[in-house]
Amino acid sequence: MEKRNLRKERIGVVTSNKMEKSIVVSEVKKMKHPLYGKFVLKTKKYVAHDEENSCNEGDTVRIMETRPLSKSKRWRLVDIIERAK
Repeated sequence: MEKRNLRKERIGVVTSNKMEKSIVVSEVKKMKHPLYGKFVLKTKKYVAHDEENSCNEGDTVRIMETRPLSKSKRWRLVDIIERAK
């Protein structure tokens, strides 16, 4: 039986769902500045595949790494953790 490699998972907030079957997910990290020691917020955006167009802006979602689906899509939606209020 073949064993699949571990795939990266990220949790973030949907910032755009204007595309067909695609969403943009923003992940915010707190990084410590190497020299000054102050914590700085860093934002990274991922384009993810949403097959059912089920996400709305503001939803907290989990995405997983996958094979390249298009020029910019390398992630897919796993589940919606929390709906936007």
